[in-house]
Amino acid sequence: MFRIGHGYDVHKLVEGRKLILGGIEIPHVTGLLGHSDADVLAHAIMDAMLGALAMGDIGHLFPDNDDSFKDADSMKLMEEVCRRIRAEGWEIGNIDATVIAQAPKLAPYITAMRENIARVCGCDVSQISVKATTEEHLGFTGEKLGMSAHAVALMYKKTEA
Repeated sequence: MFRIGHGYDVHKLVEGRKLILGGIEIPHVTGLLGHSDADVLAHAIMDAMLGALAMGDIGHLFPDNDDSFKDADSMKLMEEVCRRIRAEGWEIGNIDATVIAQAPKLAPYITAMRENIARVCGCDVSQISVKATTEEHLGFTGEKLGMSAHAVALMYKKTEA
């Protein structure tokens, strides 16, 4: 059995915050604002996995009005999402994600992001695709006011031998 889910996240860029994408700290003059570390890539991926299995979303599992998630490491949250998914007998087939950001250039960090996400999810790096694109200076991402990410996850049900 297969299921497909889509995830989307967006966060505002502000001074005084670290820029974390895929669990990797990226040097930049601004970072993403959010209750947790605001990792838009990780958030979109988690929502895609949860959505595929009709298990809600990260706002339901890790609400922003719960202080225990203040400044939370999104990769720790992803570990919990993967634990819950596996407890229901599901595995990751593959994840395809795109970060939308005018700056900084993300190409030098893509491999590290993929490796980090694969490690946290307990799958092979070949199952994780991360891409980055700009919006040619259009919209809030093009104006460097924020970043967004989309992700699609293919999940499959493990069968008993």
